[in-house]
Amino acid sequence: MKMFSNVLTGLILVILITGTAFAHFGVIMPSEDIVEQKDSKKITLKIYFMHPFEQEWLNMEKPKIFGVMFNEEKTDLLNTLINKKVKGKNTWETQFTIKRPGDYIFYLEPQPYWEPAEDKFIAHYPKVVVQALGKEEGWDKEVGLPIEIVPLTRPYGIWAGNVFQGVVKLNGKPLAFADVEVEYFNEGGKVKVPKEPYITQIIKTDANGVFTYAIPRAGWWGFAALQEASYKIRKDGKEYPVEIGGIIWIKAREMK
Repeated sequence: MKMFSNVLTGLILVILITGTAFAHFGVIMPSEDIVEQKDSKKITLKIYFMHPFEQEWLNMEKPKIFGVMFNEEKTDLLNTLINKKVKGKNTWETQFTIKRPGDYIFYLEPQPYWEPAEDKFIAHYPKVVVQALGKEEGWDKEVGLPIEIVPLTRPYGIWAGNVFQGVVKLNGKPLAFADVEVEYFNEGGKVKVPKEPYITQIIKTDANGVFTYAIPRAGWWGFAALQEASYKIRKDGKEYPVEIGGIIWIKAREMK
């Protein structure tokens, strides 16, 4: 009986250790990141909480906040969200019609996600920029999220091989030496890795909160700046830490 208990404990530890290897990402993915005059002005936005490289979806409750910032004005889009199932998991979707030229920043605040494998809650604040109708203005503006990546490189019109830079801000101030996880949205599981560390790239911000990453492949890339929150969340009579993440998604294309 004691041997069985030890084996069971070992298996649980393996499961927990394996679970921590996968990075979590909040995702806002538009059907187009650049909308030109010849294109349809209606775009679809899909919202996930997932492991993007492994293409594993997690249940996502309806966000607390979902909106768009245009010309520094924010519009609430929460009530436009429709629940969708992907591989049996809750995801969200909406459509948005572009009406004026400029940069549209879509963003959200999630419901905290309980991660039992790590004994903590996770609250990621993703955003994505859609450029419309030839006017490139607004992409470097701050939404004002608790933790946020503000791009220093224009976050669209990016070639595979380009360098992308951003500054991580916590409560509006640059966050020095913070971890930034980088993952490829590996649609269809086409990219195979030789070893697990290739799944999630890890970089750090410098003393000014700035990070730099060279994009090796075309497709969608997520950047997640992580920090433990100053508050905890109570569950079953116990307080647990909260991982907050500022996330931005960008799309790179091959030069043909």
